Amino acid sequence: MSAIVQVRELSRWYGIVMGLNHVSFEIGPGLVGLVGPNGAGKSTLIQIITGQFRPSSGTLTVFGEVPWNNPRLLRRIGYCPERESLPRDLGPVDWLHGLGRLSGLRATEARARAERLLEKVRLPREHWAKRLSQYSKGMRQRVKLAQALLHDPEFLVLDEPMNGLDPLGRQEMAHVLKELAAGGTHILISSHILAELEALCREFVILNWGRVLASGTRDTLRTDVQGWSEQLQVRCDQPEKLARVLFDAGVLRGFQLAPEGDWLHLEVRDPEVFYQRWLELLLASGVVVGEIRSESRSLRQIFDKVTA
Repeated sequence: MSAIVQVRELSRWYGIVMGLNHVSFEIGPGLVGLVGPNGAGKSTLIQIITGQFRPSSGTLTVFGEVPWNNPRLLRRIGYCPERESLPRDLGPVDWLHGLGRLSGLRATEARARAERLLEKVRLPREHWAKRLSQYSKGMRQRVKLAQALLHDPEFLVLDEPMNGLDPLGRQEMAHVLKELAAGGTHILISSHILAELEALCREFVILNWGRVLASGTRDTLRTDVQGWSEQLQVRCDQPEKLARVLFDAGVLRGFQLAPEGDWLHLEVRDPEVFYQRWLELLLASGVVVGEIRSESRSLRQIFDKVTA
């Protein structure tokens, strides 16, 4: 499937403050993570995607259409904002039922859909009779997600949906999002909890200071990041000799001999070049290798590298 969101030379200014600065990228189908520190431009991007802001320059399209002043397109998009404005004196079923009626659903259909969505987001039924003012932050997050799903959108935009959830709640929310994605819903999720984004998403967009620093899968990001190095641990019979051969060949940034004697810690200068030459250099060294361990190329490592 082609890209869900296409961005070309997009900028957005707030007076003299620039929220986004000539960014170009695409957001593909499935689950995509939007990553960046506070002030990176994530909220500005989300507000343009959901039709709340118009770009100052450049273009952004969703499903090939411009979101601004486009009700037909916006009916295909569900939005769960970071901020909340839920009514304090209503219960979740009455709230969703009312929104369903405003959307044109019949009374019985609106109530049935409200209950079905509360079950989908795993809000325990024993809490349905409570008013929203009695809900915890995590419970309100579930109601917000149900609200975003009420009109059965094709594309779901979630801004920090994990905020306020305990570890079990985050696990359940992740399960819900995976179910939605498996059912064909495309999801863009913004979060500062990078480990959870990494477990959820297949692609990422990394923003900072209004610019896109990198985008793509984790492996693509690792390849594209300038100056990326990789750490390896090698167990062998002659670690000092292997370190000298590799260092003289110019494929290492550095190395460290482990106290246990037969382990060698390597920092690889260019992983692609290293793996192309690894077998040749190993055979030339005459060293016998028993085990190789590669440290995880985590999203956190990539994020720290590109935002340094």
